[in-house]
Amino acid sequence: MEFRMKLPRSKGEFALFIGIISVISVNIIAPLITCFEFGFHMAVWANVLHVLPFIWLSVVALVLLTYWPAEWLTGRIVKPEDSFRAHMVANILCTVFLMSVFLTVVGTWIGSRQITLEPIRTFFYKWPRNFSISFAVELLVAQPIARLVMWKLHEHRDRERC
Repeated sequence: MEFRMKLPRSKGEFALFIGIISVISVNIIAPLITCFEFGFHMAVWANVLHVLPFIWLSVVALVLLTYWPAEWLTGRIVKPEDSFRAHMVANILCTVFLMSVFLTVVGTWIGSRQITLEPIRTFFYKWPRNFSISFAVELLVAQPIARLVMWKLHEHRDRERC
């Protein structure tokens, strides 16, 4: 029941689901990571706002590129008879793992507006923090809101059919 009500049923719903998650995530994760890096100041936050559209585009592209590998990894962790929550936590873990690996490098390039070896050189220092922030935001904020929207949308559509 939860799989049917809380997850997208069509390509349009999938686009809405990804849109909700990506907008929430980018608007929380990118400023947090940048502020941890450079300090919690209004000027730092304002500078992040200028690159958010580019980071959002890279996030959407990476979601689409990592979707099937994350599904495959999730299938290796959970079994079909496991609970909805187990599936969701494993899927979030796998998706955030893959995306955080890429975005630790690509996000730095976008944010600094230059391609250097710096994010690769400091990868193992910065990635654990980036992964932790991203995992917490996805698990506790972005995904629950997107699933609630799906639930309400499906309730509304199911009521209209009856």
